[in-house]
Amino acid sequence: MTFVILACALPVYNVWWPFFVVLFYLLSPIPTMVARRYTDGTGGTNSTSMEAAIFITMGFLVSSFALPIVLAHAGKIQLGACCLTLAGNVIVYLTILGFFTIFDMDDADYAMW
Repeated sequence: MTFVILACALPVYNVWWPFFVVLFYLLSPIPTMVARRYTDGTGGTNSTSMEAAIFITMGFLVSSFALPIVLAHAGKIQLGACCLTLAGNVIVYLTILGFFTIFDMDDADYAMW
C-alpha cells in the first residue's frame, strides 16, 4: 500500500487515479472466500464454483495491473506513478496469496503463532 500511496501523493505525480486499484485489492479475495464457503467439503478444488471464483479473481487481478498501464498510456498519470502502482500490486497480491496458502493448510501447527 505504501507504493500506491506514494504513486498518488508524491509532489512529482500528485494525482489520485492510481488509488483506484485499492478497490481491486478489496474485491479480489471475495470470490475465492465465497467459493470455499460453499464447496462440498471434500477438499477438491475442481468444483465449478471454485473454478468460477478463480476466473473472477483473475479478472480482478488483471484489471488491477491493467488500470495503471492504461492510465499511463492515456496520459492521466506519469510512468513513475505507474511503476510504483505495479510494484504495489505485486506486493499486495503476493501477501494475499501467502495468506491463503498459510491458512489453507490443514496440517499446520498453529502453536507457533
